[in-house]
Amino acid sequence: VQLVESGGGSVQAGGSLRLSCAASGYLYSSYCMGWFRQPPGKEREGVATIERDNTTTYADSVKGRFTISRDRTKNSIYLQMNSLKMEDSAMYYCAIDSCYWYKSNTPRWWGQGTQVTVS
Repeated sequence: VQLVESGGGSVQAGGSLRLSCAASGYLYSSYCMGWFRQPPGKEREGVATIERDNTTTYADSVKGRFTISRDRTKNSIYLQMNSLKMEDSAMYYCAIDSCYWYKSNTPRWWGQGTQVTVS
């Protein structure tokens, strides 16, 4: 499985960015995809997840500001980030795995990451 993220960049506080992640290779029939982030010097944290039935979950810190969505025809997910804050600055990673694994373990497949900087 390969994941390729795009869409990161620099933005002022209050602004918006949209991240994209395209998956290719063998995909489980039932897979979950999501976004994680890791600020400098801090641990990685989950941001948002979307399941095969489009059920979504969000970290409390981004609820109401971020929206995860998917395009099944493109095996892609997106993260619309609005009202960005300085504390949202981080490397953002896309991840994928079977939902069975994803819900109980660290996903096994990751993208290379895309940097988001809010100033």
